[in-house]
Amino acid sequence: MLLFDPCSPKSGSDLSVIPIYGKCSPFNSPEPASSWVNTVLNMASSDPKRVTYLSSLVVRKPTSVPIAPGQVINVGNYVLRAKIGSPAQLMFMVLDTSNDAAWVPCSGCTGCSSNVFAPNTSSTYGSLDCSVPECTQVSGLSCPTVGSGSCLFNRSYGGDSSFSATLSRDTLTLGNDAIPNYAFGCINAVSGGSIPPQGLLGLGRGSMSLLSQSGSLYSGVFSYCLPSFKSYYFSGSLKLGPLGQPKNIKTTPLLKNPHRPSLYYVNLTGVSVGRVNVPIAPELLAFDPNTGAGTVIDSGTVITRFIQPVYTAIRDEFRKQVAGPFSSLGAFDTCFAATNEAVAPAITFHFTGLDLKLPMENSLIHSSSGSLACLAMAAAPNNVNSVLNVIANLQQQNLRILFDTVNSRLGIARELCN
Repeated sequence: MLLFDPCSPKSGSDLSVIPIYGKCSPFNSPEPASSWVNTVLNMASSDPKRVTYLSSLVVRKPTSVPIAPGQVINVGNYVLRAKIGSPAQLMFMVLDTSNDAAWVPCSGCTGCSSNVFAPNTSSTYGSLDCSVPECTQVSGLSCPTVGSGSCLFNRSYGGDSSFSATLSRDTLTLGNDAIPNYAFGCINAVSGGSIPPQGLLGLGRGSMSLLSQSGSLYSGVFSYCLPSFKSYYFSGSLKLGPLGQPKNIKTTPLLKNPHRPSLYYVNLTGVSVGRVNVPIAPELLAFDPNTGAGTVIDSGTVITRFIQPVYTAIRDEFRKQVAGPFSSLGAFDTCFAATNEAVAPAITFHFTGLDLKLPMENSLIHSSSGSLACLAMAAAPNNVNSVLNVIANLQQQNLRILFDTVNSRLGIARELCN
């Protein structure tokens, strides 16, 4: 009898997307017995830093494109198998739709984990010179006044961490696809504990991202289906290229912010709670490239965050339709007796040309005892740059999210990802 191995790699351009706490992840997996709500709360505790980071990016000047200098905050919620070099070396890299560059820890790195890429064993590896255009794109250090040298760059990450890296090129293999001369950061030194231990693959829209560097191979198209955080034994999938993508999928336009070309902005026009279209002033949802205001789809934030007045309006309408009393649990301020869950209204996000009615598992989260159900959304951190609404991965679970950058559209369809 053949036993199905849920952790065996997928084939072709369809890659497994693995929850970082799942069984197939090489990282600190808690046992399935440990409460998944605590796992989510623990992961969500880093959301305010990430949302603050995303907000800080959107107001930068165009000169900072395509990769923001300074803080890059990420919680590695999902990883995928990638191979680098010839012969190929396996790395479990974090998937991030709001970053462009890729980076991996390299041998000799100070402060890195034990699993590193060894450039000296790869026949196709080379470091890039400080004079190449890519060096400017990663905000590399300028060349010495006499002669030239390798492109070195520094990056802060996770609020408490940073790294220095050498911009390099090597073959990146994803599934059966080998992409030669892929530019990435080879990390030399790390300080702090927030750097993804085996690196990060940027799926943003800028010039250093996977879509840009793979050229015609994927025709600017990819999609993912994120598995539930509950699915300890299962992984979702990342499909690269137009082949095998859903044909009948409803789409909404992707909007471009020239100040922050990496981010996937969409036009959120309203939110319904049950049958009630929540009264929200249009300017609170409007896309404004100058201030960075608007709504982005992000794979690195755990729970959806709305700017304070928008969240308050949604929450108050939700509370109106569910019998209290209400209590708080971690980031969630609207928890109620799970016995009232039957009357909990569905939440629908209205985008231009597309309505997304959230399945209950994408809008409610339960306490570990199961006695409480909580509205699984929150307000953005109340700081000066709080202009951004972020549709996060708890709300994207078990949906196929299609990114078509050539036609500037985003598609969403129901799919069981596990």
